[in-house]
Amino acid sequence: MTYTMNVAGLTRELPICKVTDDLYIGAFICFGDAELTVACARDLLKLVPAGSYDYMFTAEAKSIPLIHEMARQSGAKKYFIARKGPKAYMPDPIHVEDQSITTAGVQKLYLGRDDADLIRGKRILIMDDVISTGGSLHAMEELVKMAGGTVAAKVAVLAEGDAQNREDIQFLAPLPVFNADGTVKG
Repeated sequence: MTYTMNVAGLTRELPICKVTDDLYIGAFICFGDAELTVACARDLLKLVPAGSYDYMFTAEAKSIPLIHEMARQSGAKKYFIARKGPKAYMPDPIHVEDQSITTAGVQKLYLGRDDADLIRGKRILIMDDVISTGGSLHAMEELVKMAGGTVAAKVAVLAEGDAQNREDIQFLAPLPVFNADGTVKG
């Protein structure tokens, strides 16, 4: 089963994947789709004025190609990625816990102190590929606050399910959630 999605002027068939017995989602993956990544990055940049933020920030991993392309198109020299685990090169990392619809259990997101120091006092644009429950988004917001930055705006390619009713995010297109038979949940 697939769901036909139109976003950033392109059409893609999203595989419908089981999350629980009564919840299925359309799998939106930019990895390996350069055309989709470039188009979505272009349209995400249109959602927020260039002078309204100092840096862009996302969580690994699926949105990394998007933030990189957004930086390339906007001329940004630096962006930040919250990592799912501490890395040897991260001095004195800060972290928060995150509950995501596509990750089993609780995960932690980490940011090195060196990146946190650069975020201090800056306006940060948080971006993600898909916002669903808002767990990853909330974790990124908390990391920005812990680092001493301010969230300037929050953008996503897709807002899944109830996330499309949120007024604190801007997104390119809504994405429904599905029943086991592939019909849209009402």
